[in-house]
Amino acid sequence: MPVVIITGASSGIGRATALRLGRPGTTVVLAARRGSELAEVAAQIEANGGTALPVPTDLADPAQITALVEKAGTVDVLINNAGLGGASSVLTDDATVTAMVDVNLQAPIRLMRAVVPSMRAAGSGSIINIGSVAGEIGISGAYSATKFALRGMTDSVRRELAGTGIGVTLIEPGYIATELTAHRKSRLPGPEIVVDAIERALRRPRRRIVVPLRYRLAIAAASALPQIVDRAYAGKAARAR
Repeated sequence: MPVVIITGASSGIGRATALRLGRPGTTVVLAARRGSELAEVAAQIEANGGTALPVPTDLADPAQITALVEKAGTVDVLINNAGLGGASSVLTDDATVTAMVDVNLQAPIRLMRAVVPSMRAAGSGSIINIGSVAGEIGISGAYSATKFALRGMTDSVRRELAGTGIGVTLIEPGYIATELTAHRKSRLPGPEIVVDAIERALRRPRRRIVVPLRYRLAIAAASALPQIVDRAYAGKAARAR
């Protein structure tokens, strides 16, 4: 029975992923800080005939990450989804920056380090890291910095593991309707669009998937003509003052 670890499984993209992948024949290991919400997700999976193991976990704590992997056993799929947002400002305080680095970057690194040896031994496995378009376009302060770093780490790991049978994919969503974007008034696609991308990556690993597709143009424009993004955000900052 394949074992799948999903971090940030109590809500948003993580919850939607857990409910989709929690089919009969798969054990879904649910990790997040909110134990009551994890229990609800697990109950829903089991009501549909799946198998779920909720493991309340603070991903900023290395010891709890170790305990999570030990409880999961042999891991076939790792989905590093958990993430912390923050103010898009250079004025973000140290504690917030540290928390974002711990959860958005350190936790995926620690989890990959924990599961890769057994995946190597099996000659198979999938690692999916949930990045962000903000990891391609610097628009969200320290959050962007963590997602830029996760992109670099994912590229490095993918290259290191080439030929081992382990697939490594980075999925970069744009604005998606989750708790992190609840303040936005515009209508946003739901997390299911990211879950669809996760399933595609599980079927056939690839370097990067950007969703929705329109953000690919924004990334290309920001890379080729960064002054466009500079002007757009200068105007936004001026209007905010």
